[in-house]
Amino acid sequence: MHDCSKDIRAYHDQQVTLPTTAQNQMRNRRNTNRDRLRNGLSKAENPAPREFVSQGSYAMKTMIQDPDNDYDIDDGVYFFKEDLVGPRGAEMTALQARQMVCDALDDGRFKTPPEVKPNCVRVYYDAGYHVDIPVYRTVVTDGAFGDEIFHELASSSGWKRSDARDVTSWYEDERSKSSDAQQIRRINRDLKQFAKSRASWKGRMLSGFGITKLITERFRARAREDESLYDTMVAIRDRLDLWLVIEHPVTPDETITDGPDDAKAKLFRSKLTEAIENLEPLFDPDCSRETALKCWDKVFATTFFSERLEEEQRANSKGPAIVGASTVLSGTAAAASSIESAGGGRHA
Repeated sequence: MHDCSKDIRAYHDQQVTLPTTAQNQMRNRRNTNRDRLRNGLSKAENPAPREFVSQGSYAMKTMIQDPDNDYDIDDGVYFFKEDLVGPRGAEMTALQARQMVCDALDDGRFKTPPEVKPNCVRVYYDAGYHVDIPVYRTVVTDGAFGDEIFHELASSSGWKRSDARDVTSWYEDERSKSSDAQQIRRINRDLKQFAKSRASWKGRMLSGFGITKLITERFRARAREDESLYDTMVAIRDRLDLWLVIEHPVTPDETITDGPDDAKAKLFRSKLTEAIENLEPLFDPDCSRETALKCWDKVFATTFFSERLEEEQRANSKGPAIVGASTVLSGTAAAASSIESAGGGRHA
């Protein structure tokens, strides 16, 4: 396979992963939202949150760049169960808890008001991104060996046992099992970028969470970044050929996909197959660098790789001219020195 390892790594670092400035912006948005919720709850004399826990791709550090700022920041808010009571002392329903959080966030500053969704409260921002806030309650019960503590999500079907930390912990455990915990995260981001590379795939493609689960199942660590990406793509495609169902990593009897004939998993498999076919020229012994980079452009629907080659060619074409000029200057200086030494200088 023609070696494009440095190019794949450059694409990840420049076009896929979030730069530090964007990461800082995400953190600031999250913290501002937390302050807004605390203030809104206090003003309405509602219970204060016991804690906030970031989750999803933000917590797992698998967020990728998006030209439309279509970022989804997940930040769970937790309350003690005994604090979530209505005005008449009855236990709050899951919907009431979500509505309480939504009302506290709606301080009149948003163009689009916060919205109660089936499993969270969503806050919209004009820049295009949104923050999803799942609402949890912490339950403490008497157990055989002391207090048992667990958490429940305010879902569309009522209070459901769940915890935002479980998925993040699962992902970190899976990364630690890999021979290259950093590479698996980079390949994870690369395949999420691939899945979002065409506007026509939006809403039809397997979710980022589904892709992440498949990565943990079929990741192939390699010394070369391009080989790791390619081999992982093949391994995932082959896995989906056998079985389209993707099980939820921490919730028993729950799946990420919708049955054994899931349309989004099918589309991801189909597009992986196309990408693998588009990379076949790289295995030709006579494959040129130009051909190889054009193949990767086609996979990611970009011009990054070809432009990278053009920059290299421009740099190489300038190199000899610079060296030539340097040589001329050196020669001129040497000649002048020689003339002065021979008594031919202007001050002779």
